[in-house]
Amino acid sequence: MTRATIAACAVLVALVVAAAGFFGGVAWENHRAEQHSHEPTPADIGFAQDMGVHHDQAILIANTLTADVAPEIRGLADRIAATQTAEAATMRGWLDWFALPLTSEHPMEWMHPGEHEHSTPPDPDEPPMPGLASADEIARLSDARGTAAEILFLQLMTRHHRGGVEMATAAQNSDTASAATRRLALSMITEQGDEIGQMTLLLRARGVAP
Repeated sequence: MTRATIAACAVLVALVVAAAGFFGGVAWENHRAEQHSHEPTPADIGFAQDMGVHHDQAILIANTLTADVAPEIRGLADRIAATQTAEAATMRGWLDWFALPLTSEHPMEWMHPGEHEHSTPPDPDEPPMPGLASADEIARLSDARGTAAEILFLQLMTRHHRGGVEMATAAQNSDTASAATRRLALSMITEQGDEIGQMTLLLRARGVAP
C-alpha cells in the first residue's frame, strides 16, 4: 500500500474506534442508571485514571516512531495510536461525567488497595505502572532509524502491551468493577493480546526476541 493509503486507513480506524468509544461511554452511563447508582467504585475510577495514563504513553511511543520504517510497522503504530486515543477519551469521559480527577495520586492502588499506606517509598527506578518505557528508552526510539527503530518500537510496545493486559485483567476480574469497566477491560485484553502476537511475529522476522 502507498503511504497515502495507509494514512487513510488509519484515519478510518480512528473514526470507527472513536464512535465505538462514544457508544461505549453511553452504555456505561445507561448501565449505571439502570442500577439507580451514580457512584463509580474505586476499581472503576482507578482503572480509568491509570489506564488513561498508560494509553498516553502507548500513543507517545507510536508517534515517536520515525517515518522511515516498513509500511506494516508504521500501519501498526498508527492503528495502536488511533485505538488507544479513542479508549483514553472514553475513560476520561467517564471521569469528567463524575467530576473526578483524570489521574491518581496513588497509581495502581486500585489493584492493591491500601498498600501505599504500609509500604516503603516507591523505587524511582521502577515504572509506576507495568510495562511503561523510561524517558531514556523514548529518547533512544526518537533517535533510532530504519530497522533499529522498528525493533526498538516493537520491543517497547510489546512490553507496554503486556503491562496493559496485566492491568486490564485485574479490572476484568475485579468483583467491585462495574460491568461496563469489565467489558472495556476485556476488549483491551483481546485487542492488545492480538497485537502482541503480531509484534512477536514481526520481531521474529527480523531475527530478534521480543
